[in-house]
Amino acid sequence: MKHIRIEHQTHYLYQTDVLLAQHLAYLRPVETPWQKRLSSKVCIEPDVDSRHEDVDAFGNSRLFFTLTHAHQNLVVTALSEVRKLPRYTFFDPAQTPAWDMIEAGMKYSLDQPFDPASEFVWPSPYIPWLSELRDYALPSFNRGTPLAQACLDLNHRIYEDFSYVSGVTEIHTPLAQAFVNRHGVCQDFSHIMIGCLRAIGLAARYVSGYLLTTPPPGQPRLRGADASHAWVSVYCPGAPGDWLELDPTNDTIPDMSHVCLAIGRDFGDVSPLRGIIREAGHTS
Repeated sequence: MKHIRIEHQTHYLYQTDVLLAQHLAYLRPVETPWQKRLSSKVCIEPDVDSRHEDVDAFGNSRLFFTLTHAHQNLVVTALSEVRKLPRYTFFDPAQTPAWDMIEAGMKYSLDQPFDPASEFVWPSPYIPWLSELRDYALPSFNRGTPLAQACLDLNHRIYEDFSYVSGVTEIHTPLAQAFVNRHGVCQDFSHIMIGCLRAIGLAARYVSGYLLTTPPPGQPRLRGADASHAWVSVYCPGAPGDWLELDPTNDTIPDMSHVCLAIGRDFGDVSPLRGIIREAGHTS
C-alpha cells in the first residue's frame, strides 16, 4: 500500500484581457480497485462565474467552468491524495490467452455477444489507422503468443527504438510523423503503441496520469516524472480487471508509481485542461 499526494498547477498568462473563457478539466483521479481517491479539490483563480462537475462516458470525473469577466491570467491548482494497492503482484503474462484469439473476438459477428472493449479497436481523432504501425507491431505478435507477452515485447521495442526528447513534438504533431522521426514524449509513445495494437485488431486505451517525482530508494527515476504522464491500457482477459497497463516510455507495467487520472481513446478525450477563450482583440 502507498499513499501519494499530487499537486498539479497550470498557469496561463494572457497578453490582453480575456473577456470570456470556457474550460474543461480532467484533474480528479479515477477510482479503481487498486486506486482509492482519498481527497481531491480544484482551486481556480480568479473566481469562476459557474462550475459543474459530472462523469463522462468513460467513467472519468470532469469539471466544466466559465469566466465571463475580464482577466489576464488563470491559475488552476488541483490537489489530490490517493492510496495505491498492488495490482500485478501475482500476474503471469504467460497465462493470458493467445493474442489472435482475443483479436478474433473483437470482430463483429451475429453469432457472438458484443464485447464493450471493441469500442477501443477503432481509430480515433489522434490515432488513425496506419499500415506502418501494423507492420511495426507484427514481429511481436506471432500466432499463438500469449497476449500479455506479445504486448510486453512491443512495449520494450518502442522503448528501445524511440528516443525521449522534449520539445520536438506537440499535441498536433501527426502520429505518422512522430513514428517516422522516432522521437517524442510519453504522449507520442502512447499514441504509437495504441495505434500499433489497434492496427492488428486489439482494443487499447490512452491513460492520462502522473508518475512519482522521487523514485523509491534504489530505483531509477522514471522518464516523464516532472509533468503529466501518459501510458497504455490494452484489453487482456486474465489481467487484473481484464486490462493490462503498459508504459512504453519507461518499459514497465504501471503499478505503484503511476497514478491514473483519466482514460479515453486518445489524448483528446482526457486532456488535463483545455478550453476556448475570447480576447479583447480577437478570438482564439
